[in-house]
Amino acid sequence: MSKKKTIVICCSGSFYRHANEVADQLELSGYSAEVPMTAEDMKKSGDYNIEAVKSWYGNPDDFHVKTGKMRGHFDKVAAGDAILVINDTKNGQESYIGPNALMEIGLAFYLNKPIYILNKVPKLDKIPKLASVYEEIYGLGAKFLDGDLAKIKL
Repeated sequence: MSKKKTIVICCSGSFYRHANEVADQLELSGYSAEVPMTAEDMKKSGDYNIEAVKSWYGNPDDFHVKTGKMRGHFDKVAAGDAILVINDTKNGQESYIGPNALMEIGLAFYLNKPIYILNKVPKLDKIPKLASVYEEIYGLGAKFLDGDLAKIKL
């Protein structure tokens, strides 16, 4: 019997509800799915207010909490078979990939893990703010799913 392949979901905290939904879909498709620790906690509580968990905004002494969450998710990326980046619209910015997700993409690339990007990406000339991010993502060989999880092949 072969072991289920594990897909680690990476995204902005604003997308954690969607991350949990995608994880459920992946599980139904026969994969094991990992989401960030905070997304797991939010699913249990039903409270998806991301600003409420960012205690370091009000107390810089709490940045160690963010550090621990980042390190924990890096460990998941390292242990997983692939990553899936959810790039929904955030604050009017289409196809948003933030700094943490970009770091996780870099780690996956370094570790030779397949990198999947969930949504379509607008042409670079349409999104000048994201051009540098997507230049890196294209350069790392990410596979774009255009919203279709069935395109994941592991």
